[in-house]
Amino acid sequence: MKRVVITGMGIYSCLGENLDEVKESLYQGKSGIVFEQERKDFGYRSALTGKVKIPNLKKQLSRRQRISMAEESQFAYVATIEALKNANIDMDFLINNEVGIIYGNDSTAKSVIESIDIVREKKDTTLVGSGGIFKGMNSTVTMNLATIFKLKGINLTISAACASGSHSVGLGFHLIKSGLQDMVLCGGAQEINKFAMGSFDGLGVFANDALNPTEACRPFDKNRTGLVPSGGGATLVLESLESAEARGAKILGEVIGYGFSSNGDHISTPNVDGPSRAMLKALDQANVKVTDIDYVNAHATSTPVGDQNEAKAIHNVFKKGKPYVSSTKSMTGHECWMAGASEIIYSMLMMEHSFIAPNINLDEVDEDAKELNLVKKTINKKFDVFLSNSFGFGGTNSAIIIKKFKK
Repeated sequence: MKRVVITGMGIYSCLGENLDEVKESLYQGKSGIVFEQERKDFGYRSALTGKVKIPNLKKQLSRRQRISMAEESQFAYVATIEALKNANIDMDFLINNEVGIIYGNDSTAKSVIESIDIVREKKDTTLVGSGGIFKGMNSTVTMNLATIFKLKGINLTISAACASGSHSVGLGFHLIKSGLQDMVLCGGAQEINKFAMGSFDGLGVFANDALNPTEACRPFDKNRTGLVPSGGGATLVLESLESAEARGAKILGEVIGYGFSSNGDHISTPNVDGPSRAMLKALDQANVKVTDIDYVNAHATSTPVGDQNEAKAIHNVFKKGKPYVSSTKSMTGHECWMAGASEIIYSMLMMEHSFIAPNINLDEVDEDAKELNLVKKTINKKFDVFLSNSFGFGGTNSAIIIKKFKK
């Protein structure tokens, strides 16, 4: 079986529009969450959101290319441009080699609503425009990026709720590990507009927007009131060790384990067993002990039951290891379909620059999380192995283990 390494990363999030900006925000414990009056006026109970600017791509892409791209496709494009540059991959390489793409995405709300509104008002489907169908499909990210970057390998969208981005990395890992692909662009994207999160807000799980926006997302804190929606795009370049060495690539890390499971339980309320099994599977495949894991990037979204059950699961699995634990969602909010990929990048940046980002807003630790080794302030520390958790509606769970590369 082939070894699978990471040779490129790109990020576009509420913490910054590139790797350097995001790394600095993580180190400083800087939140990207704001209050958006437009959401309140629209009817949201909670108008908090991660702030992500829509990129202007007129100089990079033709009008024909842009009209097919939904908001999340644009985020993913910017992240992928940075990841390819980071990996020292140009268009000639993409054209002359079989490179695949697997991306997590589970909604295109804005594009669908805009198209249907035109038909409803004008009573004429031809006025939607030729790009409407491609913007409104869940596979909008992969179909656009595969076309723009002339990709000839696997072309697949993963729709697995808030574990989508993580599962994309896991599947890319297995395709390369088994020799079916040499290189796969993996990632996740999440639209951030007011249409995308209306029904989610209706569930009553968003944080109280009377709070200071930067203090509202409080994973593992006893007084948390709910999650904050967010979004953007995150891309990782995965390739076989042989491929990376053949082109003289700088190796940023090695993927060594992917665990997955389904809760087989409630559609929206997570349990303890499913996440525990995903983490144990990842550890088993990576062939590492719990004491080898230095850091866990928790899924913890700042919901009462979700954080509680994940804390129990992490303690059950790691009680002999006591790794450092933090949820970067305390700064980003919940990046949903993107989160599984972006949180791997956040953890990679920490590992590369020898620090562990804090779980901000952690004033009073919840009773169920008191056994965890939670990080409240940035720690300057070298570490070699981390695990990233991602869980989603429907009970889908994913855990990825990555280590520093050693020949």
